[in-house]
Amino acid sequence: MRIQSVLKLVNIRMIVFRIQIREACQKMQNAYIRCQDGEDQFQLSFQLRNGLLGVDRQFNFSRQLSEKVNDLLARISANIERRVNKKKKRKKGTGEEEKQEDGNKIEVSLFRGGELVPGDQMCKDIIFDSELYLQILDTKFSIILNAPWVSLIKLPSNIMAGFPVYPLKVEVLFADKSECRFVWYKNTTINRGKKIPEDWVEVGSGYYYTPSTCDIGCHLKVVCAPQNGNVCGPTLGAVSINPVEAGPGACPFELRHVFTKERLNGRMFRVVSYNILADLYADSEVSRTQLYPYCPPYALSIDYRKQLILKELLGYNADIICLQEVDSKVFTNDLIPTLSSVGFNGVFHKKGGAVSEGLACIFRESRFRCVSSHGVHLAEELKSNPLFADLWNKVKENEALANRILERTTCSQFVVFDSVDDSNERIVVANTHQYFHPDADHIRLLQSGITLIYLEHLVAEAAAEKQGGRVSCMFCGDFNSTPDWGVYRLITTQHIPEDCIDWTSNKDEEVKDVSLSHSLLLASAYGKTESTNFTEGFVGCLDYIFYQHDQLDVAQVVPLPSTEELQQHVALPSVVFPSDHVALVADMSWKQI
Repeated sequence: MRIQSVLKLVNIRMIVFRIQIREACQKMQNAYIRCQDGEDQFQLSFQLRNGLLGVDRQFNFSRQLSEKVNDLLARISANIERRVNKKKKRKKGTGEEEKQEDGNKIEVSLFRGGELVPGDQMCKDIIFDSELYLQILDTKFSIILNAPWVSLIKLPSNIMAGFPVYPLKVEVLFADKSECRFVWYKNTTINRGKKIPEDWVEVGSGYYYTPSTCDIGCHLKVVCAPQNGNVCGPTLGAVSINPVEAGPGACPFELRHVFTKERLNGRMFRVVSYNILADLYADSEVSRTQLYPYCPPYALSIDYRKQLILKELLGYNADIICLQEVDSKVFTNDLIPTLSSVGFNGVFHKKGGAVSEGLACIFRESRFRCVSSHGVHLAEELKSNPLFADLWNKVKENEALANRILERTTCSQFVVFDSVDDSNERIVVANTHQYFHPDADHIRLLQSGITLIYLEHLVAEAAAEKQGGRVSCMFCGDFNSTPDWGVYRLITTQHIPEDCIDWTSNKDEEVKDVSLSHSLLLASAYGKTESTNFTEGFVGCLDYIFYQHDQLDVAQVVPLPSTEELQQHVALPSVVFPSDHVALVADMSWKQI
C-alpha cells in the first residue's frame, strides 16, 4: 500500500510539474521589435492573450527611438486599458457579469537580463540589447529584434477553380520572400451570425494553389511563415473576400499542354514566344468598344487574364520564355513571384517613353545560367551607337523618316545564357516587339536590321569570351509583319536590297540607298504559318521563333489552335484565350559537333 501511495504521489507531482511547465511556456510569449537602418522610428508588436481581461488580439505600436522607456510603457498600458474598457462596455450592454472593475491599472514593465530597465532611459539605448523581455501583468514577452516579418499579405478578389491563385501582394521585412513558406486552407462552414468563413482545413502548400471544382463556393486562406535562413518569424494570413468560382471550362491551350507534359533535359530545351496583351491595351474604352467588342469586359480585365496566362505558361514546361507586352507590375507582382516558386528567374526591359509595358525573358535556372542581359531602345541606339553610324547617316537624310523612327519607343532585349547541362554551349536570345502601324513596313525593316546587327555583335562578343565553346542564337518576338514582307525575308535570307518594296510603304518617309545584310543563318521554327494573331479585324502571322539552323535543330513545334477553336468565341481575346496572340512553343536541340 505504501508503494502504491508513493507512486500515486509521484504521479500527481509529475502532472503538477507538467502543468507548471506548460503555464510557464504559455506566459513567456514573443514580442517583436522592428527597426530598419537609418530610421528614427521602431515598431513593436505582440499578441496579448488574457482570459481574465477578455483580450486576445495583436497590438501594434510605432514609436520614436528618442522616446523614453516610461512613455513607451505608458502608451502600451493605455492602449490595452482602452481595449479592455471597450470590451466591458459591450458586456454591460448584454448584461454579462464584469470580472474586473473599470480603471484598474494595466501594469507594464521592461526587463533586461532579469533587471528592471530604468524608465528615464531612451528606447534607442535599450531596444538593441539582448535578453530583453516585456511583462504585462503576469505575462512575459521575450523581445525579438528584427525577426522575419510579414507586413502585408492579400489575396485576389477573383479566384477560379482550375486556375492558379497566389497572393496578390506579399510584403516582408528582414526575410527572403523566396524562403517564406505558404500553406493554403479552405473553409468548411460559414458563421451565419458574423457571415465569416470558419473551420479551416489544409488543402495545399507552396506559393500558389490551384483550386479544384470541390473548392467552388469555399473561401480560401493562405498563411505565410516568413523565414531568413534558419530564423523564422510570426505567421500572417489572409482570407479571400469572395469564394472560389467556376472557371470558363477547358481552354484550348490545355490541349496544347498534351505535347509539353514532360520537361526536357540534356541537349534539348523548350522555347516559348508569346505576346500576352498588355493591360493598357486590353482594358480601355477603345478596346472594349472598338478593338474587342466581342469579348466580355470581365475577360479583358488583367485580374481575369493573368490567371489564364499563368496556367498556360506553367503547362508548357518551358526552359526559356520570351514575352512581349508585359506590364511592369504584372512582371513584378505576378509572373516572377509565381514562376520563381517553381524554379524560374527572369529579366524585364521596359519600352521607352511613358508606357509601363515591355519585354520579359524568363528562364529555368536548372537549365540555363544568365551571363548578361541588355535592353536596347532601337531609336537611341541608331542615333548614338557607332555600330549603326552608316545606317543613321542615310536615314537622317530624310527628315520625316528620321523623326518618325526616333519617335518610336520600340525596345529589343538580348539575354546571353550558358547551358547548365553542357558548359560548352552558350546561346544568345533576342526578344523584340516591333512597331505596329500599317504604313510602317519600312520602320519595321529598319528595326529588324538594327536588332540583327546588335545580335550579330553580341554573338561575336560571346564567342570571343567563350574560348573553346560554341555560341548559337535565337530571335523571338512579335514582329508585326507577315511572312510575305521584308522582315521575314531579311531574317531568313540574310539580305534586303535597296529596291525592296517595304522601303516605300510611306512615300514621305521613303528609305533610299539602304540595303541590309547579316551573317546569321536563321530559319523560322514554325515556317510560314497561317496565323498567330486572330482578331475580328485582322488574321495573320506576326509572331516567330527564329533559330540558327547551322547550330540548332527543331525537334518539335506544338500545334497551333485550330480555326474552330479560335472562332469559338468569335475571335481573340476571349474567355478562354487571354491574348489576341497565340503562344509559339518549340522544342530545340543543339546539333552534334
